[in-house]
Amino acid sequence: MALRLPRAVLDLALRLLVKRSLARQDSPVALRANFERSAGRLFRLPKGTATAPLALAAGGRAVPALRVAAAGVSEARVLLYLHGGAYLAGSPCTHAHLAAHLGARAGAVAVLPDYRLAPEHPFPAAPEDALTAYRALLEAGTPAARIAVAGDSAGGGLAAALLLAAGRAGLPQPAALVAFSPWADMTMRGASLAENARTDAMLPAHRMAEVVAMILQGADPADPLASPALAAFEAPPPAWISASRREIVRDDATALAERLRAAGGAVTLRIEPEAPHAWPAFVGLLAAADRTVAEAGGFLAERLA
Repeated sequence: MALRLPRAVLDLALRLLVKRSLARQDSPVALRANFERSAGRLFRLPKGTATAPLALAAGGRAVPALRVAAAGVSEARVLLYLHGGAYLAGSPCTHAHLAAHLGARAGAVAVLPDYRLAPEHPFPAAPEDALTAYRALLEAGTPAARIAVAGDSAGGGLAAALLLAAGRAGLPQPAALVAFSPWADMTMRGASLAENARTDAMLPAHRMAEVVAMILQGADPADPLASPALAAFEAPPPAWISASRREIVRDDATALAERLRAAGGAVTLRIEPEAPHAWPAFVGLLAAADRTVAEAGGFLAERLA
């Protein structure tokens, strides 16, 4: 039987170990190394999962990626999963377990692009790589109706930005979008940024402006590819979005849902009352994470069928 963490215990651990570290961490390189170590110690792939590196090439560019296939998934369905990490950290390895669990529920092979990170590669490097990855899947023969896009935190915002980028490029929309705690507004206008500065157990609100500056390096924070919560979408696919009532990006999630609905999209928005930021990452460890991944995966399975 898998170990389950009480939410209060996880909350305290995040406050003491993660939030404090993020509040004083000055080096993206050190941040990445800490993230990789922590993920390697804490997270496990579902039994029977197969992984393999691959390159997603299209338009004269190539993005390295990791293919993650849980036992029994269909090769005809693809989950394009964009990892979180504030566009500064994270990798396919830190999020392979979450993509595998979500892919298993959706009956899909997960593909995680290793998109370029700031500050070495500022905006719009990440959305460019996400679009290259999506285009590569299409050109390899997977129809858009069999591709779902998902992500958490910055990856959730990036997944939403990909819908916009695909439309601008004349590409068909994917079958569905799933966004866990999406960071989708770099203008930082959401009231939850200040309201939840104390209740967010993971993210230090006072560092957000600094992080945005490292990512954008002079680009406009209101650019819809940086802030898809401000975007004017065209015919978006069905979306499933979750956020915690207590996290600083809560209003990013609600604003993104409103934008997608305004464009005619069918949106399911789940607001969890007590969970930490991007809690589905703790799938297999936290009961709320298991429930959320199961619901989101069921949503994807229906859209990819």
